[in-house]
Amino acid sequence: MKNALLITFILLATVSYSQRSKYKNLIEKDGKIGIGTSEPDAILTVKGQIHTQEVLVDLKGAVAPDYVFEHYFEGSSKLDPSYEFSSLDEVEQFIEKNHHLPGVPSANELEKEGMSLKEMNLILLEKVEELTLYLIEQQKEIETLKDSISTSKE
Repeated sequence: MKNALLITFILLATVSYSQRSKYKNLIEKDGKIGIGTSEPDAILTVKGQIHTQEVLVDLKGAVAPDYVFEHYFEGSSKLDPSYEFSSLDEVEQFIEKNHHLPGVPSANELEKEGMSLKEMNLILLEKVEELTLYLIEQQKEIETLKDSISTSKE
């Protein structure tokens, strides 16, 4: 009888231990998985750092910012008809007033609402393309000034 009780106790302890979750910070709720949170609000919600070698962001449905170049060289854009290329003076005035780049959410907005990688990468690419155009304009101006200086020296 003692052996049967001992075996029963060992079996119950083993079953109880094996059913205990090995992943204390992992939860499934309503078909959603949470890591580091007990309230997942998306298919996968992670509250904490993620270490990975690569993240692939699907850009389906997004418009790549080629509209910046299209608008600059064509005068308008079919890809994004509402896009307007601002002068550096307009950008400076906007920054002076709002303390962030036009078209980029403020720090307060980002803190409150966050932002998808897809959206932020597209915004940043738009800004890189605009910066490239400002550099091209400045280089042309430098070349014109060089020509002007060399002409006046002659």
